[in-house]
Amino acid sequence: MRPSGRSLNQMRDVVIETGVTKHAEGSCLIKMGDTHVLCTASIEEKPPSFLRNTGLGWVTAEYGMLPRATNTRMRREAAAGKQSGRTQEIQRLIGRALRAGVDRSALGERQITIDCDVIQADGGTRCASITGGWVALRLAVNKLLKTGVIVSDPIIDHVAAVSCGIYAGQPVLDLDYAEDSSAGTDANFILTGAKRLIEVQMSAEGATFSRAEMIELLDLAEIGVDGLVAAQKAAIA
Repeated sequence: MRPSGRSLNQMRDVVIETGVTKHAEGSCLIKMGDTHVLCTASIEEKPPSFLRNTGLGWVTAEYGMLPRATNTRMRREAAAGKQSGRTQEIQRLIGRALRAGVDRSALGERQITIDCDVIQADGGTRCASITGGWVALRLAVNKLLKTGVIVSDPIIDHVAAVSCGIYAGQPVLDLDYAEDSSAGTDANFILTGAKRLIEVQMSAEGATFSRAEMIELLDLAEIGVDGLVAAQKAAIA
């Protein structure tokens, strides 16, 4: 029995609200259960220096958690003077994931930065950031297309991410914090809308796992991504 009472292949409720900030070219608030992340997309009409005169654009990401996103207050990383290794790893992951769904030639020599700020955390914050970050990116690209700045859509496919794991000996979909903190195996799957794999992060936290269990988790992830892509489509419709 899962702590939330959900079935093994049941996602938390997913809500994506768009246009939540005034100034960003694209924005959304994604809620996956009690995990809430604000995602914004900002367009700069120049690429990073390493891409100048290449004809290629760039998508990058920044990630952070508000001090009371968790049950005890965390110190702001700015106050510490540096980002934690976890923060750097997550924002690089978000950038890699979103770039996999973009034709950078069609984007042209410009950069889109996706900012993901965790307002409330209950497991799966990186997955929610990727899924919501794609919506913000899609909305920003729509503005470029609408104004004629670009003529060809650089978005190749949807990108979404979901966590899976082995909790109490059973494969489960979309771990919340209660499950994530005690799962024997923890995994994050990033897929395209066509179910092409972008990245898999999987580790034995308390017990090793078999090849068959790995495939079971991938099957669950595909179910989850189907639901997330449907939520993305509804949000941008």
